[in-house]
Amino acid sequence: MARKRNSGALDIPDKIDALPVRRPGSLISGIIVALLAVMLVQGMVTNKNMDWPTVWKYLFNENVLSGIGWTLILTVASMLIAIILAVLLAVMRQSTNPVLRWVSWFYIWFFRGTPVWTQLVFWGLFSVLIPQLSFGIPFTDITFWSMDSERLASAIKPGLIAAIIGLALNEAAYLAEIVRAGLEAVDPGQREAAQALGMRRGLIMTRIILPQAMRIIVPPTGNETIGMLKTTSLVSAVPFGLELQFATNAISSRTYKPIPLLIVACIWYLIVTSILMIGQAYLERHFGKGFDARRVWPKPAAPLPGKTEGEPKDDVQKINQAAFVGLNA
Repeated sequence: MARKRNSGALDIPDKIDALPVRRPGSLISGIIVALLAVMLVQGMVTNKNMDWPTVWKYLFNENVLSGIGWTLILTVASMLIAIILAVLLAVMRQSTNPVLRWVSWFYIWFFRGTPVWTQLVFWGLFSVLIPQLSFGIPFTDITFWSMDSERLASAIKPGLIAAIIGLALNEAAYLAEIVRAGLEAVDPGQREAAQALGMRRGLIMTRIILPQAMRIIVPPTGNETIGMLKTTSLVSAVPFGLELQFATNAISSRTYKPIPLLIVACIWYLIVTSILMIGQAYLERHFGKGFDARRVWPKPAAPLPGKTEGEPKDDVQKINQAAFVGLNA
C-alpha cells in the first residue's frame, strides 16, 4: 500500500524506504579511542609520581599568579607591537618602491631565519653592544638627545623592555607574511573601484582592503598569539625572571619537586590558551559576517502547484523557455 510523505503530498506507488548502510568500523574505533582516553586519565590520576597534593598546593601560589600576570603583559605588549610592524612590512612588500620591498624582505628573511632564543640573548646583551643611545644629525657630532642603554633597559623591570622588543620583532616577521597573504586575497577590483571614486591610498587600505582581509588574517594571527603565550617561557634568555615558567622553575628548584610544578605551569597555560581560543572564535565570527555559506535571502521558494518538496522543479525552466519563445515570436 502506498504511503504519503505528508498531508499535502501525492501518493507515490512502490516507494522504497532506504536504510543507511551499517558501518561498524566507526563504532568500534570510537570505543577503542574512548577506552584509551579513560586509561590515560586513570593512569595520570593514580600515578603517585604526579604528586597531585603538591599541584593543588602551588596552583594558586602568589608567585605563580604573579608569573601569569607578567606572561600576559609580555604576550599582549609583544603582539600589539608585532601587529603594527607586520602591517607596515606587508604594505612595504607590496610597494612599487624597490628599496621598501627589499628592506621588508630582508627583515622577514633575517628574523625568520634565526632562532628566537638567539635573538633574545642578543637583546639581553644590547646594552653591552650599544652602551649609549643618541639622536642627532647623522655623520656629525651634533646630538639632540642621548641616554644610557642600561638605564633604558631597567626603566620598568630589568629585562622587560628587552624581552618585549625581542619577542615583538621576531613575531612581526611571521605576522607580516600572514598580513600579506590576507591583503593579496582581496579582489584587486575592490582597490580599483575605490580609486575610481577618488579615495586616497591610506583610506582605501583602512576602509576597503583591511576589513575584507581580516577574515583571512584573524585565524592564523590567533594561532600566533597562542604561540606567543608559550614563547614567553624563553625570556629567561634575556634574562627576565618573573614570567610563569620561571616562577614555577624557581619553586621546583627550592622544593626539589619539578614534576608537580611543571603540571601547575601546564594547567595555567591551558586555561589562558582556552580563553584566547574563545576570543579568537568571536573575532572570526565578527569578521566573517557576510561570508557565511548559509542562505539568508531570498528565502527558498515554495514548490509549484503539483510538485512536492522532494521533486525537481523543472516548471521554472519550462516557464523561462516559454517566455523566451514568446519573445522570439
